Amino acid sequence: MKDPFAHTFSIVARDSITGEMAVGVQSHWFSVGALVPWGKSGVGVVATQSFVNPAYGPNGLALMEKGKSAVNALKELISKDEGREYRQVAFLDANGKASAFTGANCVESASHYVGENFSVQANMMLNDDVIPAMKKAFITNPKLPLAERVVMALQAAQDAGGDIRGKQSAALIVVGPNKVENSWEDKKIDLRVDDSDNPLAELERLLKVARAYEYMNRGDLAMEEENVEKALEEYGNAEKMFPKNLEMRYWKAVALANSGRIKEAIPVFKSIFEEDENWRTMTLRLPASGLLNVSKTDLKLIVE
Repeated sequence: MKDPFAHTFSIVARDSITGEMAVGVQSHWFSVGALVPWGKSGVGVVATQSFVNPAYGPNGLALMEKGKSAVNALKELISKDEGREYRQVAFLDANGKASAFTGANCVESASHYVGENFSVQANMMLNDDVIPAMKKAFITNPKLPLAERVVMALQAAQDAGGDIRGKQSAALIVVGPNKVENSWEDKKIDLRVDDSDNPLAELERLLKVARAYEYMNRGDLAMEEENVEKALEEYGNAEKMFPKNLEMRYWKAVALANSGRIKEAIPVFKSIFEEDENWRTMTLRLPASGLLNVSKTDLKLIVE
């Protein structure tokens, strides 16, 4: 086979409440996120692995966008693939219907399980415990946000034995329930760990950072709407997750200053400047951009 390797375990899943869809994957192969996970908001998600035929990603999504179910879309593409017995593929559509295929020539331990709103699949595993572990982890954690739930399923697979070769890379994508007009709005979460001794731990860390920056983004939006109290709340939530992150502390201080709470803002600014003088320079530049709306007197108090 000339097709690229991506022997691995993965999950495609949908949140029955929010309608979000996700693909999570880990492998002992470099940059698994470049090959295995595919998704489109309002359409579906795809995981294509083993001896990978990447065309299953865009072609599968195109068929589902035209109205074909995950079952029929996968069946159509499998029937046309002469290398099908080396493939492992899973489709999930926006209705939560999943379908999976494991070719006879996939390296054992190889299997899949299709459930309601999800499918888990794995090949070249250490043992046959991986699929049951992923299934159990996903089913028994329905209250978690989808991304965290998917990462938990991946961790359960690793804990059960995982890839017989070990671990190297991981990826996670989440798309929304509705089609979007702009392609850059398509993925709500798009995280990749291309090379790591512990890719799932790094993926989990990145997901936490992503969640913190979701608070930051909501804070920025609140500032645009001149809702300073809401901005402070959102920036504060981000800061709680990463209290040592200067960026998160800084914009909270800016929000405090913009709301007239200069006395509260100054010590926050000072603590940041002590760690990195560049933020002082940054502060002097903000008024011209309209991002810091304070008097010259107050600006001097902040930066002196």
